[in-house]
Amino acid sequence: MHIVTGGAGFIGSNLVHELNAQGITDILVVDHLANAAKFRNLHGARFTDYMDKAEFRRAIAASSLGADRIESILHQGACSNTLEDDGVYMMDNNFRYTCEVLNFAIAHGAPLVYASTAAVYGLSGPGRFTPTLENERPLNVYGFSKLVFDHYLRHQLALGNVPIPVVGLRYFNVYGPREQHKGRMASVLHHFTRQMRETGKVRLFAGSGGYADGEQRRDFVYVRDLARLNMFFAEIGPYAPARGSAPHRYQGVVNAGSGTARTFNEVARILMEIHGHVPLEYIPFPQDLEGRYQHFTEADLTGLRALGCQLPMTSIEDGIRETYATLALIGE
Repeated sequence: MHIVTGGAGFIGSNLVHELNAQGITDILVVDHLANAAKFRNLHGARFTDYMDKAEFRRAIAASSLGADRIESILHQGACSNTLEDDGVYMMDNNFRYTCEVLNFAIAHGAPLVYASTAAVYGLSGPGRFTPTLENERPLNVYGFSKLVFDHYLRHQLALGNVPIPVVGLRYFNVYGPREQHKGRMASVLHHFTRQMRETGKVRLFAGSGGYADGEQRRDFVYVRDLARLNMFFAEIGPYAPARGSAPHRYQGVVNAGSGTARTFNEVARILMEIHGHVPLEYIPFPQDLEGRYQHFTEADLTGLRALGCQLPMTSIEDGIRETYATLALIGE
């Protein structure tokens, strides 16, 4: 059985669908449906069981999950609201929960791939997005909670306490289908598309952070690429070791992005090729994001490649086209 935590969320649900595309259906989906709209992300998905996050945490603490064999744990479950200021809640959800999952994975000898975040880099500029201590300066408790676990894992690895494959993927700015439930935390591609349809224009931030109007730059990474990276490091499906060969022991914390920063203006223009031309409007930078917003991100993929992953990353042009083809296919 494969376990996908956060399996009804944006990245998790796309991971479930990608597993299904490889013929894998023996999946335990773990999530918390306080936001009931997330259930739509699993339309058409095939999985064998579902557990609420609280029930799952109790079960793994008591060693009472009831699974004979755990083939992998793909841990996407977290509070991803970068504006959440409840540090106790954030540390429990993003740090302590992940520690529990790691201990469970070790006990069952199961590969673990977990979601970290580029938010750990804070206001780093060009050339400062390698996963090293001097670059890690999160702007909010969300990024801090993820960084604390990254540090914890590194320490446990150095002590030789982790006998299983464990990889933390620092997701950059993710986009793709099945993010409609995320509200303000959805990608700019989702927001720009909604604005085009509802207002007939796109609103971008005016000059901020040293960048001109709409020229803020982000590393936009396609969610299906992240699903494939999870499967690669857990050696699932097409990435499983050949018959008779030993599995790898992938270990470490690496970036998961496209490797190329693109401007918001570019994103808007690519979307117009799909939705039609609309005017651009530049609005003042929101005060509540001052000091909490990354005006630039760009993944250094050296660590990812050094760990053995040579999977190509989808260009934003191709990723956007595939996103809206998928949305049309699933009726969203």
